Amino acid sequence: MELIRPNTNYDFMRLRRISITISMALLVVALVAFFARGLNLALDFTGGSMVELSFEKPVQHDDLVAQLEKAGMKGAVVQALGTETKQMVRLRADHSEEDAATSLRVLKAVQSTQNPVTVDRSESVGPQVGAEIVENGVIAILFVALGFLIYISLRFEWKFAVAAIITTMHDVMVVAGIFALFQIEFDVVVFAGILSVMGYSINDTIVVFDRVRENFRAMHKSTPMEVLNRSINETLSRTIITSFVALLTILALYFFGGDSLKGMALSQILGIVIGTLSSIFFACPLLLWLGLSKQDLVKTVEEDAALAAIP
Repeated sequence: MELIRPNTNYDFMRLRRISITISMALLVVALVAFFARGLNLALDFTGGSMVELSFEKPVQHDDLVAQLEKAGMKGAVVQALGTETKQMVRLRADHSEEDAATSLRVLKAVQSTQNPVTVDRSESVGPQVGAEIVENGVIAILFVALGFLIYISLRFEWKFAVAAIITTMHDVMVVAGIFALFQIEFDVVVFAGILSVMGYSINDTIVVFDRVRENFRAMHKSTPMEVLNRSINETLSRTIITSFVALLTILALYFFGGDSLKGMALSQILGIVIGTLSSIFFACPLLLWLGLSKQDLVKTVEEDAALAAIP
C-alpha cells in the first residue's frame, strides 16, 4: 500500500483562514519571545573563552558542569568533541581572563587523580568579534532575501515573489523564535542552519508556485481557489517525500553528530517541518489574500518565449 496516493484531492484552501490564523499566531509568539527574552547567544556572539580538554577516561557531562559551577564558573557550556574523553568548555565574557589563566582555572576545577586531564587548546573571543558576526549575519540574510525577491520576480509575477518572501521570512522567524522561547543556545553553527532553512523553504515554495503558474494557464475555466488546490495536491507527494528524506538525514545528524552539531540539526529539523507545512498551508492562501487572478498571469507571446528560455 502506498504511503501517499499519487492523485490526492484534498481541499486545502477550505482551511485557508484557519491555517493563516495559526501561522500568524506562531509568528506573533515567535516575535514576542524574540524581543522579550532574546536569543541565548553563545560566546561566538557575546565573547568569552574556550578550553578544549582531553581526559584519560570518559567523563559525564553533568559531572563536568557541576565541577565548574562549584569552582564559581556558572553558566559554563560543556560539549563533547566526538568522544566522551574529549570535551570543550566555553565560558561567557564575564568569566574571561588571559587564555593561560582561564585554562589553568578550568583545569584545576576538573582535575582529579582518578581521571587525569590535559588542556589541548585555549583561546578567547572578544565581544567585537561577536558584533561583527551579528552584523555580517544580518547582511547575509538581507542579501539572500533580496536575491530571492529578484529571482522570483523575474521567474514569476510580483504577487508570487511577495508571497514567497513573506513565507520564507515567516519560517525563519518562527524557527528563531523557538530558540528564543526555550532559550536554546544560539551560536554560529545554528545561524548557518537557519540560513539553510531559508534555502529549503524558498525551494519548496517555488515548486508549488511553478505548478500554480502552469495550472493557471491550463485550467482556463477554474477559479483561483480550484487552481491552487489542484497545484498543492499535484505536488503533495513530491513535497512530503522530499521533506521526509531530508528529515531522516538531519535526524541522523542530530542523534549521532555530537553535541556541537545538535543546535544546527535542530534548526534544520524545525525548518523542514515548518517550511513544508507553510508551503502548503501558508504560501498559497497568501496568494489568495494578495488577490491573485488569471489576469496576473496573462503573458504576451514575447514574454512566453522569454519565460520558456528560463531553466
